[in-house]
Amino acid sequence: MSAPRVLFSEDEIRVAVALMAGDFARLSDPPEIVSPILGGGFVFGAELVRALARKGLHLPLEYMWLRSYGAGREGGEMRVLAAPGDAVTGKHVLLIDGVLDHGHTLITARDLLTKAGARKITTAVVVDKAREAAPIRADHACFAGVTDFIVGYGMDDAGHARGLPYIGVVE
Repeated sequence: MSAPRVLFSEDEIRVAVALMAGDFARLSDPPEIVSPILGGGFVFGAELVRALARKGLHLPLEYMWLRSYGAGREGGEMRVLAAPGDAVTGKHVLLIDGVLDHGHTLITARDLLTKAGARKITTAVVVDKAREAAPIRADHACFAGVTDFIVGYGMDDAGHARGLPYIGVVE
């Protein structure tokens, strides 16, 4: 695989994450716990948790692990590898993922958090592709309207390019 074309640079991502953290820190009912979705949301989750801490909002983590893509670019059956536990019960949960494409992962994660007793769920993604047919929109997104297949910053192409510090387009 050749190097992806940079779509959003490290600096652009850093600024967008800091702005988002500021928005959350100013809420009258801020999140009480963060639930990043593994694998695509782990980098964004780590960055956002640190940015929130810089704003004085220190939150515990409760990871979820969902998988639908496997080794390809087309989503398949959603598998729950790790569901949220009772740490979310009665809490305002900040649900984090890397990209909102068709919405299936975010809907599954939201349903799992609801079943686990979350009081309120706020969603945040790095990229919301803003597809008209998607049954869900992210409450907060650093970037929106991307139509390309993207990698980096936690998102991958069949296991490749997840560790890139920027978000790139595979051409």
